[in-house]
Amino acid sequence: MEKYIYRILITVALVALSAYFLFPTYQDYLNTTAIEEKVAAQKQLILAKNPKIDKVELETQLKNFEDSLKTADPDYAKDRAKRLKLGLDLQGGMRVVLEVNTTELLKKLANEPDQTFLKLLDEASKEAIANDESVVDVFVKKLQKAKISLNRYFGTIDDDDSKIASQLHDQAVDAVARAEQILRNRIDQYGVSEPTIQKQGDARIVVELPGIANEEEARQLIQSTALLEFKMVRDPQYAIEKIQQLNKAIAAGKVEDTVDSAKTSENQTAKADSTAVAKPDSTAVAKQDTGKQNDTAAKKAANDTAAKSQEQIAKENPLFVLLQINQQNGDIYVPAVNKDKVQKMLDSPVAQAVLSDNDEFLFMNNPAGVGDEKFYYLLCVNKKAELTGGVITEAVGTPDPTGGAGAVVSMTMNSEGSVEWARITGANIDKRCAIVLDGVIYSAPTIKTKITGGRSQIDGMKDLNEAKLLANILNAGAFSAPVEIIEERTVGPSLGEDSISAGLQSVLFGFLLVALFMIVYYNGAGGIASFALVFVIFLIIGTLAAFGATLTLPGIAGIVLTIGMAVDANVLIYERIREELALGKTAKAAVEGGFAKAGAAIWDSNITTLITSIILYQFGTGPVQGFALTLMIGILTSLFGALVIAKVVFEYFTDKGHPVSIG
Repeated sequence: MEKYIYRILITVALVALSAYFLFPTYQDYLNTTAIEEKVAAQKQLILAKNPKIDKVELETQLKNFEDSLKTADPDYAKDRAKRLKLGLDLQGGMRVVLEVNTTELLKKLANEPDQTFLKLLDEASKEAIANDESVVDVFVKKLQKAKISLNRYFGTIDDDDSKIASQLHDQAVDAVARAEQILRNRIDQYGVSEPTIQKQGDARIVVELPGIANEEEARQLIQSTALLEFKMVRDPQYAIEKIQQLNKAIAAGKVEDTVDSAKTSENQTAKADSTAVAKPDSTAVAKQDTGKQNDTAAKKAANDTAAKSQEQIAKENPLFVLLQINQQNGDIYVPAVNKDKVQKMLDSPVAQAVLSDNDEFLFMNNPAGVGDEKFYYLLCVNKKAELTGGVITEAVGTPDPTGGAGAVVSMTMNSEGSVEWARITGANIDKRCAIVLDGVIYSAPTIKTKITGGRSQIDGMKDLNEAKLLANILNAGAFSAPVEIIEERTVGPSLGEDSISAGLQSVLFGFLLVALFMIVYYNGAGGIASFALVFVIFLIIGTLAAFGATLTLPGIAGIVLTIGMAVDANVLIYERIREELALGKTAKAAVEGGFAKAGAAIWDSNITTLITSIILYQFGTGPVQGFALTLMIGILTSLFGALVIAKVVFEYFTDKGHPVSIG
């Protein structure tokens, strides 16, 4: 008994540790089940009181109720944090592959990008995508081929091409590293449990968000650049004059596919016919504090075209037929159906040539209702920002202080930003300042007085959730280059449950079939191998929980593979024992000889497999890593099961004078 007491104690200790680390998983299951039952009961109660309740309102109430239950139980969060983590494929969620837009980064880094720069960069971007090369490398080659020094656009006049090229590479690498860190900050603040964020290649980042409920909110969270800018709004009359110039230039420049006159509705063209200056009587329009402006030029243009055909109107006034101007205050607004067409016109080279270096037209983020239609306000602002979001130290989403249905984001600036904000507001009293996030205006209030203390506010949020999300994004910081989703995969909760069920069934059936084979072929010895296999499976799952690893569907496949591999060692041992018995040795001597002679082959085969799994884990990503991790743990535990647990049982029965039948 003494010779294997230590092995028994080690086995018991490992089993106890596995049980200890798996207990929070069991407790979390009980907690989750109890909460789900209470939420279901609350849902029935709400529906009984108000059968016609709005679906969104019902979901909001249930979500708040569920959150209150989780908050009230201090053990819930503790057990949740320590439970065995499930991967995206087992509990549902989102998996997205993001790519840092190096092309936009180069535009941002350039001192004074001109048409030549933009043309070569566009060509380099397309070529880099086609050939899977670095945009920086291809762009540098194109500039050199065109005999243009890099210091024309980057660095200083004293910098040579090699130095600038190296700096651009470093900037691209830093942009990816910063994006990865910002994503971690955003997701941590958002509260997603067990996210996976890892770099893939030179410019890509893989993000897995298990259990995410709101997919659209998640996309905004991970993709928003979060470039916050404060820009002064141009005078309405100046904006109208620019629109006039743009309309004329676009008509002469023949911007393709901007207006499909055949699809332009009679109602829309009629509005353009009656001066291209509609006159909606709406409080949404009246709210804009710009002062009354005359629009005689716009009225003249409309009167000249009143008698012309709709097709001719669209041809001569391609921009006017898509937007409308309020005669009383000079507001410019665009029907929602025309927003993309107008944006395409404004982005065209023809339009950009008309706009000065410090002019740009931006849309408001939310449409305003005018009758039965939705319109987006279009404002002309300074292209150069007076202040950026880099000075923001804290952003908080709160309900609208005026008592309205929406919400706001209150921002606090650092000392440098406070001084600059006071200067800006003091110098622009009675003028409008647009608060712009990622090229979209969220609000454009009129400055009434000098603002000290470094406080500002973004309004126009639909609800508190949107305000909190925006505050979270601002607090995490802005990407140095835009990040784009190039691949997205969503796994629903029901599909995740099906995967768990299928995975558990595969493990169970695999175990039963292997156990049945071993018992039929090796009799009692096969039963010992099956007994050890139960411990192996339990130790694998316990080890995953102990190290905070994530169990995925490929991980379950690794467990199933381990079940088959675990008995390989037993087969080698049992065949050696049979050989020893055939030589006429006693049962005790045969067991000792069998384990000794099979040891080398067992170690060799398992070590080579272990090396392979380490390589898979090191260089693989996502599902491959999940499979490799489980396989590594499975190899080590299966060795323990065959060489320690099974051997102890064999020796125990042999010493007691009850040799195990080996078939």
